[in-house]
Amino acid sequence: MLAILTATSIQTAFPSEIAYGQIKDTSVVETGVDSSILDTELIVRSYFRDTPIMIQIARCESTFRHTLADGSVLQGYVDPADTGVMQINKRYHEKSAIAMNLDLEDINDNMAYAMHLYEKQGTQPWSASAPCWNRSIAMNR
Repeated sequence: MLAILTATSIQTAFPSEIAYGQIKDTSVVETGVDSSILDTELIVRSYFRDTPIMIQIARCESTFRHTLADGSVLQGYVDPADTGVMQINKRYHEKSAIAMNLDLEDINDNMAYAMHLYEKQGTQPWSASAPCWNRSIAMNR
């Protein structure tokens, strides 16, 4: 993903090779700086400060977005059951999340469930987006 930040705008373009984890609107967008995206990124970076791979997974899965401009929770493009900043699939995980008293539409609960998955399965639940976050990890070494 390319991101160009200026004092007044963000311009984002998604490469065509991204298939899985792609969000509904993949067009080039230029708007004023959306503080909710920046806030979400700060929340994600703080929550996963000791697990940097999860920060990269959030970046690749949702571009650090949990909610959209209309206030609705982000859903996946390929599979609308993928929910929130960590794109947790409700079809497979909602019952377990509820049993843990977690709401996948809440950003903190979404990340808590993602951490639960990571502790049990590593990065496997996000393997479809691995070409994105593996590249980021390799570049940071």
